[in-house]
Amino acid sequence: MSNTLLIAGTDTGAGKTILTCSIAAYWLKYFPQSRLGIMKPLQSGVGDKETYQSLFTLDQSEEEITPLYFQAPLAPPIAAAKENRTIDLGLVWRTFLKLQRERDFLLVESLGGLGSPVTDELTVADLAGEWRLPTVLVVPVRLGAIAQSVANAALARQAKINLLGIVLNCNQPRSEEEIGDLTPTHLIESLTNFPVLGCLPYLENVNDLETLAEVGSNLTIPVLSRLKVG
Repeated sequence: MSNTLLIAGTDTGAGKTILTCSIAAYWLKYFPQSRLGIMKPLQSGVGDKETYQSLFTLDQSEEEITPLYFQAPLAPPIAAAKENRTIDLGLVWRTFLKLQRERDFLLVESLGGLGSPVTDELTVADLAGEWRLPTVLVVPVRLGAIAQSVANAALARQAKINLLGIVLNCNQPRSEEEIGDLTPTHLIESLTNFPVLGCLPYLENVNDLETLAEVGSNLTIPVLSRLKVG
């Protein structure tokens, strides 16, 4: 699955959508002839699917972007129960395989954090491991980020996730000193044994495609680098 990248996070609001959009904007700017796919396998409430549709012109149906959609902004098992529906992971898997076959590069944004429930029995980490998806973990720059990085790195190892590394994200304006104090790269790398692949700056306008593309170009994500060369 070298043409696929899963964007996971420590929690809801970590910055997965910003990272996904940054990579997508970069890819569409510099590789306009290639076919990019974006997928949010499950979504509860209004959010990421709508963001992708407003920002990008994607040759994908709504069902291909988000195979499973629930109205209530809750964990999928709870949202599905409120609608008397089941979570059909078979549908998600078939949609994923179709996009992977048809696209040169496929970005998959997970829901919540690695420990978030997908069904009553499975978490995001379980699916990432079982589906063998190359994964990047988004960690927000804030107090507690070091502990979140360590805990999620341990979960990734337990689930046998192909974790490529960590991307830090500034959810609010941060000085270089604050970033260094709250998310010291050397300490995070030492404690997790995973590389820090970059830091997303705070973006006042998250709809500026030029800025998003520039942010994406500053990341050192291995699978993306290989695809750039190809």
